[in-house]
Amino acid sequence: MADRTVNIGLSLGADICWPIAYESLFEQVTRGFELDGRRLDFRCERVTIEPFDLRQPVKYDLVIDRLTHWYSISREWIKKAIVLNDLYVYNNPWSLQSNEKHTSYCAMMRLGLPIPDTWMLPAKAYEPSDDLQATLNKYARLFSLEEVGDRVGYPFFMKPYHGGGWRGVTRIGDLADLRRAYDASGTDVMNLQKAVLPYDWFVRCVGLGPQMRKVNYDPSAPLHDRYRMDIDFLSPEDRSILEDMTLTINAFFGWDFNSCEALAKDGVWHPIDFANACPDSQVTSLHYHFPWLIKANLRWSIFCAATAKPMRKTMDWAPFYAVADRDLPFREKLHEYAKIAHERFETERFRDFCRTKLGHLDELAYEFFGSATLRDAVRQKVTALFPEHEVEEFTELFWQRIQTWREQEGARGDADGF
Repeated sequence: MADRTVNIGLSLGADICWPIAYESLFEQVTRGFELDGRRLDFRCERVTIEPFDLRQPVKYDLVIDRLTHWYSISREWIKKAIVLNDLYVYNNPWSLQSNEKHTSYCAMMRLGLPIPDTWMLPAKAYEPSDDLQATLNKYARLFSLEEVGDRVGYPFFMKPYHGGGWRGVTRIGDLADLRRAYDASGTDVMNLQKAVLPYDWFVRCVGLGPQMRKVNYDPSAPLHDRYRMDIDFLSPEDRSILEDMTLTINAFFGWDFNSCEALAKDGVWHPIDFANACPDSQVTSLHYHFPWLIKANLRWSIFCAATAKPMRKTMDWAPFYAVADRDLPFREKLHEYAKIAHERFETERFRDFCRTKLGHLDELAYEFFGSATLRDAVRQKVTALFPEHEVEEFTELFWQRIQTWREQEGARGDADGF
């Protein structure tokens, strides 16, 4: 009989493939689990959306949340469960609610990261309100769009300040482009960000706890080809810089699971988009990298739940600012920021946990990602997204890319493994 039951909840939206993979491996990897001489009985279930009493207990030790961005009821249940019931959730919902891309740019500028020059424009249009016209008449200053464009410097990108999964992102090459895009922006408040062109590398670094996956990314390709399948394409120092940047951003904002995009030009990595705390987790975009994500998710969630890792409920930026104010070269500052992040993620304790308690995950994953269950999960996701006449073609494409992962990484552990 188990000494303790550990419950993990999956708060899901339109997710199909990754929960199937997670649940299947979860059942295998947690079987007969012991920690500190106690037997743990792990259970996993999907969280439902329903009315709730604020004082009702919460059965879960940890919730993997995919709904905070879109569903207020789910977000408020999660916030209640953290405050009243000490639930561990990734990611911090207050941070997600208040810290949009605009805030993340400002904060990382404060820490000295080489963010491209970025401006904010007033909205082109406004939702009607009783005091709108009086406010605009008194305080809204006329400005020259041409002057702003010249000061930012062409080319640049216009994008909503709060993000939105590529919605409203426009490359601006000249004043005519700027006027068209601004006129079409409606009530959205927009950032203008100087383009880093030409660049040497465009990398998306996915962080899950202290685990990092650096992916060569091609934003111009169709969605199923944007994540390239390169391995070891960066120098050790480039990998280290990207890892330290991602760790810094994620720990600063309290995000367990986030992806950071950065462009390399003339030896400098410029973070351009790193408030993505509900990263793409679907096989139809990740394909080759999908097994890494599932394994990383299992490791971090099982570690946090099994060890009753306390969730950091509040943002504490003072240690980062203290480093920022020291007279140090940027690379040394970044290293110091990463040290704070490693402390918050308990990286060494996590490494030891993975080595002693989850060493069998690699072998189990190798077998699972060649199974009929996984292939069916791929097909389900493809069927949900692709027209009927393309289902077989793309099911086979994604399946074969996962088999390539098994050949290249699965048998010996991931290139970005732990």
